[in-house]
Amino acid sequence: MHRQWKNTALIAVTTAAAAWATDGCALAAPGPEVMPYVTLSAPTLALRHVSVIDGTGAAPRADQTVVFANGRITAIGPASGTAVPAGAEVHDYAGYTVLPGLVSMHDHFYYSASNAVQRGDGKSFEPGFQANEIAYTAPRLYLAGGVTTLRTTGSVEPYTDIKVHDRIGAGLMPGPDVDLTAPYLEGGPTPFAQMRELKGAEDARRFVAFWAESGMTSFKAYMNITRDELAAAAGAAHARGMKITGHLCSVTWPEAVAAGIDDFEHGPVYTDTEFVTGKKADVCPRGRDLDASWQAHTIDGADVTALIRLLVEHHVAVTSTLPVFELYVPGRPPPQRRSLDAMSTGARESYLTERASLDPADATSVALFRKEMDFERAFAAAGGLLLAGPDPTGSGGVVPGFGNQREIELLVEAGFTPVEAIQVATENGARYLGREADIGTLAVGKRANLVLVKGDPAKQISDIENVETVFKDGTGYDSRLLIESVRGQVGVR
Repeated sequence: MHRQWKNTALIAVTTAAAAWATDGCALAAPGPEVMPYVTLSAPTLALRHVSVIDGTGAAPRADQTVVFANGRITAIGPASGTAVPAGAEVHDYAGYTVLPGLVSMHDHFYYSASNAVQRGDGKSFEPGFQANEIAYTAPRLYLAGGVTTLRTTGSVEPYTDIKVHDRIGAGLMPGPDVDLTAPYLEGGPTPFAQMRELKGAEDARRFVAFWAESGMTSFKAYMNITRDELAAAAGAAHARGMKITGHLCSVTWPEAVAAGIDDFEHGPVYTDTEFVTGKKADVCPRGRDLDASWQAHTIDGADVTALIRLLVEHHVAVTSTLPVFELYVPGRPPPQRRSLDAMSTGARESYLTERASLDPADATSVALFRKEMDFERAFAAAGGLLLAGPDPTGSGGVVPGFGNQREIELLVEAGFTPVEAIQVATENGARYLGREADIGTLAVGKRANLVLVKGDPAKQISDIENVETVFKDGTGYDSRLLIESVRGQVGVR
């Protein structure tokens, strides 16, 4: 998949990105707050008799041995012929599958825990909608779900996010490696209390400079930004070797490509306003106008085909976030018990209230969800770089970690094979970050970031939920213990 994709030079020559990619803190020994979750740790470990899905899109390999030492993979091969070094700690896992640690590209350390309360009357109270930072529970759940690298893709408490990044790197908190996205590059009027409103192109440049110097490594444009502000922000980010993504509305996708954007969040069915009748420049139209505009277009039609071609030719990625949109589609599977158990009482009640308000006769939402799936499949088939992430926002039904697994399941529903869906969630994210030589696939010499699951996701994708151990730099974390440590707390801390 995606063999036509070529990394741009933007990533390779930046001091900030290089520092993050080779951060010595990534190999810091787990401290006393982290060790209770570590169940496998030895200078050399060997996992025998496992199936291997390597993240490249290749067919799974049965009855393999995977050996790693000092945080790096040293051998992968048939169990019958792969030597295990003397002194290695050996574990047999017949009936299990090993896959790369997920490289998730739309994640947050915040969560919409009280959506029903704040928007129960259709609008937010002053000073606007407020999200809950969950800096304790989110990193643990992401890691428990198999995520070993993530991009925060928009921050509402940037100094908290920076502290989480630093403490994970220092071995003081369990969690994935973090690509820190700055606070939202948002225009006005914004409905969100925790977002600053830009005051023009020069303000956007200053914003990028400030947060780049503060330790952020990527940027995200938001729904009310103007074309001039987006172009200024993209130029400032690129000058520092950094990338910019966007969840857009006021700016259409073709306009954003012209401005230099590197990635789009959520897919066009929910965010590209280019087909809205009477669209005003730099103004976000009403949501139902966007819905109506996409109902009139087919994925194989000339306009959408041209959009896909534009994205591929300009090497612009698209991040699939199907779980957050599934929340608003009637007739979808009921919430999982594990997700409800992880939520605080208030967050759970808010989510269930929102879910109960869905109109079971809403055929439009059903059709648009399917159309978004079809777009993502067509985009990838055309050579586009499709990324994956859950986006734990919306009505509150997407929980970190569990949502990452659901994203992979939904990609399979969209038409990808299980190994293709896993590739989207692993290798593709590593490529976008410019880290494919180090993470994203299983190969000798790469970091020992891998996930041990019971079962075979290549045959039954729901087995992706059966995570037993997540290895980060060769240290194995118990998924169950991480999940239990945050039971009833998502939405509170």
